[in-house]
Amino acid sequence: MGPTRAEVLEKELGISTFHDLLFYFPYKHIDRTHLFYIHELTADMPFVQVLGEILSFEEEGKGRKRRLIAHFTDGRSIMDLVWFQSSSFRWIKKNYLIGKKYIVFGRPGIFNQRINIPHPDIDPADTLQVDAIGLQPYYNTTDKMKKAGMNSHSIERFTTTLIAKVFPSDGTNYIGETLPDHLIQRLMLVSRGQSLHDLHYPGSAEALRRATYRQKFEELFFIQLSLLRYTRLRQQKVHGYVFSTVGTYFNTFYSNYLPFQLTGAQQRVIREMWNDMRSGRQMNRLLQGDVGSGKTLVALLLMLIAIGNDYQTCLMAPTEILAEQHYATFRELLKDMPVRVELLTGNVKGKKRRGPILEGTLTGEVQILIGTHAVLEDTVEFRRLGLVIIDEQHRFGVAQRARLWKKSETPPHVLVMTATPIPRTLAMTLYGDLDVSVIDEMPPGRKPIETRHFWTEKPEALYHSIRREVQKGRQVYVVYPLIKESEKADMQDLENGYAQLCGIFPDLHISKVHGKMKAAEKDAEMERFVSGETQILVATTVIEVGVNVPNASVMVIQNAERFGLAQLHQLRGRVGRGAEQSYCILVTKYELAKETRQRIDIMCETNDGFEIAEADLKLRGPGDLEGTQQSGVAFDLHIANLARDGQLVQLARDMANDILDADPDQNRPENALMWAHLRELNKKQIDWSSIS
Repeated sequence: MGPTRAEVLEKELGISTFHDLLFYFPYKHIDRTHLFYIHELTADMPFVQVLGEILSFEEEGKGRKRRLIAHFTDGRSIMDLVWFQSSSFRWIKKNYLIGKKYIVFGRPGIFNQRINIPHPDIDPADTLQVDAIGLQPYYNTTDKMKKAGMNSHSIERFTTTLIAKVFPSDGTNYIGETLPDHLIQRLMLVSRGQSLHDLHYPGSAEALRRATYRQKFEELFFIQLSLLRYTRLRQQKVHGYVFSTVGTYFNTFYSNYLPFQLTGAQQRVIREMWNDMRSGRQMNRLLQGDVGSGKTLVALLLMLIAIGNDYQTCLMAPTEILAEQHYATFRELLKDMPVRVELLTGNVKGKKRRGPILEGTLTGEVQILIGTHAVLEDTVEFRRLGLVIIDEQHRFGVAQRARLWKKSETPPHVLVMTATPIPRTLAMTLYGDLDVSVIDEMPPGRKPIETRHFWTEKPEALYHSIRREVQKGRQVYVVYPLIKESEKADMQDLENGYAQLCGIFPDLHISKVHGKMKAAEKDAEMERFVSGETQILVATTVIEVGVNVPNASVMVIQNAERFGLAQLHQLRGRVGRGAEQSYCILVTKYELAKETRQRIDIMCETNDGFEIAEADLKLRGPGDLEGTQQSGVAFDLHIANLARDGQLVQLARDMANDILDADPDQNRPENALMWAHLRELNKKQIDWSSIS
């Protein structure tokens, strides 16, 4: 191809080498081996091809509705071929001749009770050998490519030329193998070369299935092999502090200050972590638990074990509000216990920062330091940091987390916590190097949040519900997706919503909070709500990870159709903190897309975060779930899909474990190609996986 097309291909699809093009797979294949008769066609068929000739052309309509119609016959029946771009009418009439045999290909529709094919592909019958086309590949392209005259057929021409060069007729194989023979035979996989050929131009549907399976397995296998290899290396090389006893701090708190009996799930995860921390290896664990499942109490109990072994601990939270909330919770739970807890955020300045906090941390007098990114600063030095806990870990980049390690001679034990439930297949890949603990049980006495679906078109029911709860002395969140009105989006916005609510409830105190407010202003408004001074808090999603207000019993989410399942679940978790019945009200317009209605129905049917996360993954795919770019996933997924290939993820992990068991030193000759390929892949990737 020429330089202009090459530039478009690189800019739009990132394709600049033979390798890039070979690994740009079609999104579908269409069977071009079968010819239909017109009388067999229906409007619900996907793609069809018909052999016949054009009888005549005619133009209909005016302006935008102008269209060119060709009457096409197969000798038995007649259908219409339709074009809507008037600029091409002259070219079509000149190049497609009446009475000549053509093969017409496209998706059939129906108009005025006649079958038609809009904008068909048309090839002279004498130049097209239908059997030879077989399964035709279709490639994704962009608008800019189409404007440059490049569509799926253009890429098909490029890949046809490339495949002919890579798989020449003399049988030369330019595609090296990456998997060992014993694994290929064990799983009955096709060769790498065969799979790459058949992913573009398969001889049959079965050949395409086998090629897809091989390539998906290879992608997932090398990710799992990379993660598991790093995990084993870290366990061998990185020794952790040994916490040999649970200590008096833990026992005193457990016997005298524990606010309620721990759930079975809390007891289980504490045992799992205690086993890690006394084993001599560094703990590197992910704690998953729904909002309100008691992760904070688990974190405090682990910190007390560390303090009982004469180590300091640090808890890092993503926002000042959340850090302050943890600080207040810890102080309240510890009561008069002789444990020194300090808070370090951007707001803590001057003598207080230098004296009690920085000096106390350096001397070891500060046993628990709670903070935001401020704890990463070079001026924060610990005497003996033994345990680091990171809350809502996806909010921190890995490079930031790495800086905590430098504050300790031996890497401290690391626990990362998240209230975003991560489906198992995704956790195995995104956090495959961490051990995972799950709190899958809620504390007793918590009433499940009742979720209801209201409509924008009937606001009276919503206002009545808000008024009823406020009269009971409760508080209400109202969340909007936008701060200001947008011309592009037909959505309620915060500013208008706030003004509207002030008009409807003139007797109530209403606060508003959004991301563009100054931090001090935002904190002041939040504080008014926390203290109970205001009854309604109008906000954007800044409150998704936010304060604990037990008295807030209603979460209203305007334009709920604009939010993903995970975000809706996070927002819902802001209520239901007290003993009273709480409600989440999802407000949408009447007309909803099928997938959106599914999301709303799932929210109304279940409070189980893991069920919701699995559904979310199936509905929208993994995407950049919680910042995949930060996670340590080593390689791009060209064809595997974490939402749909869960069993294959597990198989890949099992096979990787078997190989590491059999070849721990990576020196067995039969695996040489595989280890070489893994090294090549890893050259592109910084190893963040040993951090968390």
